[in-house]
Amino acid sequence: MLNNKDKPALTSWMAVFSLTVACFVMVTTEFLPIGLLTNIAPSLGVSTGTAGLMVTTPGIVAAVAAPVLSLISGRLDRRWLMIGLSALLVVSNLISAVAVNFPMMLLGRVLLGVCVGGFWSFSMNYGRHLVPEASQGRAVALIISGVSVGAVCGVPAGALIGDLFGWRAAFFGSAALAVGVFIAQLRLLTPVPPSRPVTPQDLLLPFRLPMARIGLIAIVLLFVGHFAAYTYLRPLLQQVFVLSPSAISVQLLAYGAVGLLGTFAGERLAAHSLRATFILVAAMLASILIVSPFLSGLPGATLMVLVWGLAFGAVPVCATNWMFEHVPQAPEAGQALLVCVIQIALASGALLGGEVVDWQGVSSAMLFGGALILSAALVFGLSLRTSLISAKQS
Repeated sequence: MLNNKDKPALTSWMAVFSLTVACFVMVTTEFLPIGLLTNIAPSLGVSTGTAGLMVTTPGIVAAVAAPVLSLISGRLDRRWLMIGLSALLVVSNLISAVAVNFPMMLLGRVLLGVCVGGFWSFSMNYGRHLVPEASQGRAVALIISGVSVGAVCGVPAGALIGDLFGWRAAFFGSAALAVGVFIAQLRLLTPVPPSRPVTPQDLLLPFRLPMARIGLIAIVLLFVGHFAAYTYLRPLLQQVFVLSPSAISVQLLAYGAVGLLGTFAGERLAAHSLRATFILVAAMLASILIVSPFLSGLPGATLMVLVWGLAFGAVPVCATNWMFEHVPQAPEAGQALLVCVIQIALASGALLGGEVVDWQGVSSAMLFGGALILSAALVFGLSLRTSLISAKQS
């Protein structure tokens, strides 16, 4: 039985969990169309290629929305900002669910992009303010864990619901979950006014701070490399490892499951040494991608997927904490810039990976991605020298 001391702590963690669920719903919604493209395209009278804009549009909008929302949010209480983004998520899903033509569908996806950019700019810092300082890393990891679950559930859930009840039901389902999040946050979230408004100078600050600048360079290399390879994971499992569709589904679920484990393991390791953790996970990612073309069969695929998922699961929480640690003067601006560069890196990685696949085949995309991630590990290693120089100068 809980005593009165336990109740505030429980309420705080329930509030953090509401942010986790919001993250899960957003990422699931973002990936829903991937499993529904062939259902939606003929229904709205567009080609499958054109329907792919439902996937790319939110990422492009999020890259712009993150810094813009940081600037215009001013001194708005972050509680109302998070609740407003959850309400916008409901509206986005409802517009998509009832879309009578493709422009209306894209409107819903544009609103989703605003949600994604805003949520990632503010939710991590807001979540840190809900718990004691010693638990802030765990709160960030819990919020980010919604990404792993959403990334795993989005595509298969969309495909399953679309086959059983039609593609509109998938968006109505996401809207219902978002309504639940909205109601919970009205009850659970507490006021957190910003210490000061974000300024244009704040958004440029990470470029002027040596450790933040190094981190951004390494994070871009890591995300470009990852998505150059990850975008073509399914073709790799099908063409190189020669797995059946059911076996591929199991592998993708395993990837998401160990990714969730990697998120919390990364948080624990980063609490001891953030730089060493980043170097470790980047080295693991680079190594498994570089050797993946030389593995074969179900055992080789399973080894690759488990190492890949475990290592990358730690990357978002490490990237988030890196910016918090090295841009303490403007944490929200640091997160907004991080969201912006990651979204650009995602799109660039998928594009470059596609060029490599068309040129040399899917295995070459793994080697290309591994090489970029290895360079990210080297950049993180070089950051030790920069931090020592900064320490001497101070």
